[in-house]
Formats: sequence, structure tokens, C-alpha cells
Amino acid sequence: MTAAEATTAPAPASPSAPPPTVETRNLTRILPLEVPVTLVDDATIKVEQGEYVSIVGPSGSGKSSLLYLLGLLDTPTSGEVLIEGEATSAMTADRLAGLRLAKVGFVFQFHFLLPEFSVVDNVAVPMRKLGKLSDREARDRAHQLLTDLGLADQLKKNPDQLSGGQRQRVAIARALANQPSLILADEPTGSLDQKSSQVVSDIFAGLSADRGVTVVMVTHDRDMAAQCDRQIRIVDGRIEAQ
Repeated sequence: MTAAEATTAPAPASPSAPPPTVETRNLTRILPLEVPVTLVDDATIKVEQGEYVSIVGPSGSGKSSLLYLLGLLDTPTSGEVLIEGEATSAMTADRLAGLRLAKVGFVFQFHFLLPEFSVVDNVAVPMRKLGKLSDREARDRAHQLLTDLGLADQLKKNPDQLSGGQRQRVAIARALANQPSLILADEPTGSLDQKSSQVVSDIFAGLSADRGVTVVMVTHDRDMAAQCDRQIRIVDGRIEAQ
């Protein structure tokens, strides 16, 4: 190759960037009541892999409604939700359920742990439902997740034997059970004291920074929101700022 040819040769193609973990396009959700109520109005957002994002806004502004649409727990009136570049609007109910189980982990304000199950068995539940691991492998992974979250000495206890902060960490471990690419959290610190809230925020930040897990969190706590990479503000169902 001559010098002239070398300067004109095309540069090698760079690897393409992964698609956003979750994306919406003109997403709208209207409750078909006698007087229709718009919960989410023409929302278009992108959340990239490994981002830690908060959804903020006044009470009743549509924060949780948007989160449930992102997690495929509700069906939009119009518009589209894409998970890792895959459109979901034409999926069957079974396909949506499978996608949720494999790709999305949920953490709610109230932990919704099964009171009759031990801590380790609560965390193993999603893995057993997905069916990719043996019972022994599921319990071993649950054990490791709980250990990573500082609960190695609580494995055999039932949820009612734990503090509120410990129960929320169990719920986070359960959300991580199937190695999801997306964690959706709805007011995860709403029932916790300041110290426990900070622990939860630190866990989410670590998942994002160290493991590349995308975390989207609805919160009314300004301090929690300020610790995120960015904030999506929603007012009266419309995205005001990102």
C-alpha cells in the first residue's frame, strides 16, 4: 500500500453502541373513564445501559404510571416501549411475562416478601419461575446475592424477623435474582429511615457503576434523586425535563 492509499483507506468500523436498556416513543396512557384521565402523555425517553436515573415530579403527576409502563406491567393506549431495542407492543401476554421475568427486576415501597418463606427462599422464587437453574443453583445464587448485600446472617429468617431496611435489601436481592438488565424501583425508600435510605441508594449506585445494571427509580426524596446520574421530571403526565 502506498502512502497515498494509506491516507485514503477507510478507518476500521467501531463496534456499534448497545441500544438503550429501555426506551419509549410517544408513550401515552389514558384511563377510559366517563371522563378520560391521561396518566402519561406523549412521553419519549431513553435510558442507556448502566444509567442510574430518577423519575421525579409532584404527587399524582404520573411517575408510577410511567414506571409501570416501562416495566410492561401496564399497556399503553398508544406509543411504544422498547427493551434493549426490542419493540413490545405486538408481543403476546406470555411473551411479555417472559421478558419481564428475564430482563426486569422490580423493587417497590413495600417489599411484598412472602411471609411464609425464608429470606433465601424469597430470593430464589424468580429463579424457580424462570426455570433456568436447578433448585440447588437457585439457592446458591440467592445465598450469594444476600451475602453481597450484607445479609449472610439472615438467610434462614422469615421477613417478619427483619428490620425494614433489611427487608428492602432482600427485595433488592430478589429483583437481581435473574440477572436483569433493568431495575425499576417505585419509592423504594418511602418507608425507610434516612440511614436505611442511604444504604439503598448506595446499592443502586453500585449496581449501575460496577455491574452496568440500569436503574430507574421513582422518588419524592430530593436527596435520593440528586444522587442519580440524571433526573426525568414529569408533570401532569408530560415529560418536562430530562
